[in-house]
Amino acid sequence: MRPGKPSEVQDLFNEISSRYDLLNDLFSFGLHRIWKKQLLTFLNPLQGEKWIDLCCGTGDLTISLAKLVCPSGKVVGIDSARKILFVAKKKASQQPLISIEWINSDLFDENLNLDWFDGVVMAYGLRNLMDPLSGLKIIKKLLKQGGRAGVLDFRRVPEDSFQAWFQKMYLRNLVVPISSTLGLHDHYAYLEESLKLFPTGKVQEDLAKEAGFEKATYYTIAGGQMGILLLNN
Repeated sequence: MRPGKPSEVQDLFNEISSRYDLLNDLFSFGLHRIWKKQLLTFLNPLQGEKWIDLCCGTGDLTISLAKLVCPSGKVVGIDSARKILFVAKKKASQQPLISIEWINSDLFDENLNLDWFDGVVMAYGLRNLMDPLSGLKIIKKLLKQGGRAGVLDFRRVPEDSFQAWFQKMYLRNLVVPISSTLGLHDHYAYLEESLKLFPTGKVQEDLAKEAGFEKATYYTIAGGQMGILLLNN
């Protein structure tokens, strides 16, 4: 798979949809739930607000948002992969007292007509876009004046650092071998390549300013392996 190619990203997530949650838990030792909780702690979604989860995947973050802002608030989850969105809908249907609008669409679809939101989140989606700056401009376009957004993803670590050594060992000796036993070698081998093209935290801050955000701050978490970009409109 070529990182950033929309049709291949969509096919990848459709193909791994039934095992995506299991593999997330396995590869992160369940810690991805803590990282998503950290993102929401930074953003502090409030009861009654309107939020949207871009590239929402199987909906973990979307559902967590809905629990915070519903019943008086509104949450939208959007993803281009139809099968992975089906998993998200099924999970949400088992949760009482929340209401989520699910949209199966590409973020860059010119026919996509969305409201303005108090907040926007994106977890592990920016790295898969062809152009991160365009993704940040989409986030900016969706936010109300005074709104806030957060982007969680792998961190592009400095070369020749301990974090870089750990990241390569983790991907090459854990993620790829395990995924290969499940017939998903190509689906996860692309991760290392995608990180080579992904902007560093500092560059993400600069791109966010270029996209028009008043304030952009990048935080490292998970021992420097993950990063959260916080944005204020």
